[in-house]
Formats: sequence, C-alpha cells, structure tokens
Amino acid sequence: MNPQSKKPNPQLIWHPYTPAKDELISISKGKGAYLYSDDGTRYIDAGSSWWTNIHGHSHPYIAEKIFEQAKKLEHVIFAGFTHHPAEKLAVKILAKIPFHQKVFYSDNGSTAVEVAVKMSLQYWWNKGETRKKVIAFKDAYHGDTFGAMSVSARGVFTEPYQHLLFDVEFIDTPTPGNEQKTIGQLNSLLKMHSAEIAAFIFEPLILGSAGMLMYDEKTLDELISICKANNIITIADEVMTGFGRTGKFLAVDYCDNKPDIICLSKGITGGFLPFAATTCTKEIFDAFDSSDRAKMLFHGHSYTANPIGCAAAIASFEVFETDNSLEKIARINARHLAFVEKIKLHASIKDIRCRGSVLAIEIKTSEQSGYLNKIRDVAYQYFLHRKIIMRPLGNVVYVLPPYCISAHDLEEIYNAISGLLDLVLTIDNSVSS
Repeated sequence: MNPQSKKPNPQLIWHPYTPAKDELISISKGKGAYLYSDDGTRYIDAGSSWWTNIHGHSHPYIAEKIFEQAKKLEHVIFAGFTHHPAEKLAVKILAKIPFHQKVFYSDNGSTAVEVAVKMSLQYWWNKGETRKKVIAFKDAYHGDTFGAMSVSARGVFTEPYQHLLFDVEFIDTPTPGNEQKTIGQLNSLLKMHSAEIAAFIFEPLILGSAGMLMYDEKTLDELISICKANNIITIADEVMTGFGRTGKFLAVDYCDNKPDIICLSKGITGGFLPFAATTCTKEIFDAFDSSDRAKMLFHGHSYTANPIGCAAAIASFEVFETDNSLEKIARINARHLAFVEKIKLHASIKDIRCRGSVLAIEIKTSEQSGYLNKIRDVAYQYFLHRKIIMRPLGNVVYVLPPYCISAHDLEEIYNAISGLLDLVLTIDNSVSS
C-alpha cells in the first residue's frame, strides 16, 4: 500500500487542553458562523474558535487578500528588512491607538505578552533603574509561555511550573463589590514598593479564562491613573477583548487614562492566521532608541511580521471598518441582554455577566467553582449533542460568537442554555432528595 494513501490518524497528534481519551471531531470546512465535520454535520461556533474568528469562517475577502499576498512574498527576515504589508498594517493599528507610536509584531497572544513584559522590564534597565516587580490580578490569565504564566494566576494552569516563575505582586480582581479593596491594595503596594515596581498588567474589563469575570471601566480608569501618578508602566492585555468584543474597538477605549503598552492577537487576522502585535508609546520606545546596541529589545521570532499574516490582518481591519462590525456587536449585545432578563432568576444561576458580544453564565454547583468543575464536561457534551460548539470554563457557560451570527442561531444557543439550566436543576434536585 502506498503510505500516502493511508487515512489520517488524529491519535498521532497531541491536542491542547484535551484529555487523551476524548473523542475528536474532525472539521473539514467552515462558513460564516458554522463549522462542518467530515460527515457533514453543521455546528454553530458559539465561541468563535477560541475567540479568534470575528467576521465568520472562510471570509472570501480575507481569503482573497491572503492568496494575492502569497503570490508576491510569503516571508522575509524582519531584522534589517521591512515590507509594505507590515508598514500598512502598522498604520491601521496605530490609527485605532493614536496615543501609541510603535508596533512590535510577534506570533500569538502569549508572545505579545512576553514582548510587553520584556519591554517594561528593559525600559527601566535601559534607564539605569533596577525594577523587577510586576503587579497583576490574582485571577489573571495572560498565556502559556513562562513570562505570561508568571503574570497569571497561580493555579491549575501554572502549578507544575510555580518554582520556575518570577515573583509577582497580585491584587484582587475588582469584580462588583470588590473595587475599593483592589484600589486599596494597589495603593498599599505602591506605597511600600514603588521604586521596585516596573509595571501593572491587566485584562481590561473582562478576564477571559478566569470565567469571563467582569469589572467596570471607572475602576480600571482609576487603577491606570494611580499607576501613572506613581510612574508605573501599564500593560493592557487586549488579546481577547480587542477588535470589538466589549462593544468598542478596544476595551480601554472606555477609559480616559490610557495604558503605555497594549497586546493584540486572536481577532487580529479574523481567525485566519496566527499573528500578534504589541504597541507602545513614544516614551517607551525612546528608552530603546540608542546607538548602543546593548539597549535594543532582545526579542524576535522567525515569523515576525510575516507578510501573509499582515495581509490577513489588513483585510480583517478593512472588513471591520466596512461591515458595520460595531453595529453587529451592539445587536448581539441587545439580544444577550434580552436573554439575561428572561433567565436571570433561574434557580441554577449563581451569576450572569454581559459586556459587548460576551455573555457568561456562572452555574451554581456544590463543587468549588473553577476550570476543573465537573459541570464543564456535562455542559460541553450537552451542547455538542445540539450541534453547538461551546467550551465552558468549568461551571461558567459563555457565548462569544462571530459578529456575523444570525438572530436565529443566537436563539438556538439561548434555548440550549435554558435547557442546560433546567437539566442542572433536575440533577441537583435528584441528588439532594
């Protein structure tokens, strides 16, 4: 038998965040808000394929622009060279972030964060100050590389590596009712350690992997203001919240005070290709702008500013600007809020949160809330059976759809959630009786 004629074997692949025993579904194509398996089954992509797909799958305009670029230039080293797609994309990015002046390209959300953390630490090094401390929220998730893990919550994601992570000062997430405690913790840290603190990193308004925890822009604005008053660099991890997820292009667009560094990825190419960018102010860049080569930022990737990735990102920007994306997000938000009113008193709900296109429902459970809560597996299979792809975060079920999703498909998702809540209540009652 010709080895090339053998059927593909998915068991040869080590899949992320997937127990080896789990049955895999092979997806052969996608269109709009739908994904299709090899046998033709159609699924609604309620989570935008790990929060990346904002315009819908296989968007023809983005696909065409990728094809056009691939015929011209697929890649070139970005150290000492440049190209037009990278330059054009930088103009588009900075037009949305006018308070920043420079863009550094990388490969994914974790590396965008690595770049940001290294920028902030080396900024002080280049200025002759030794500042090694970073402040972060105790529920944070910023990625799976070591710097990103270091500024993330100490928990199931980081436990095997804790002895290798650098020390971070954690403060409470300013969820509703917790705002003044968080502000007080930040003020106390700065009072004790201001000369040692390099940066404060945060997910603005929504902490994704923590269970879509949400907090308000007034508190975020105050936290950034406090850091600015104390000469502390602020880093906004907009990997998930960027590109409209919260109802504005960036979550920090709700704030008067702006961060010094911003991390972008996920939606940047519309879900087509891995790509990331880290932007910064002129003041940050100026600390590296020196004839002394020892002061340049020692960070780079083989595929930095890949021209095809840049072309996909430029096309995604153009679709965002011409396809009324913010209006679509507002319509999704209105439907989310109407559903919230309908189910908010359900006995299975512990909490319900909504911002922009993101709806999160925290289900009551006798177990500790969190990523490993057993409700997750029940809910995941429940939705799959109803041809909806949704990956609950433990006992938190969330909807974060492509902006092209129809009202009919949202209703189908809402009906499935209502059924899950009734099922959980039935299970709880049978156990308690």
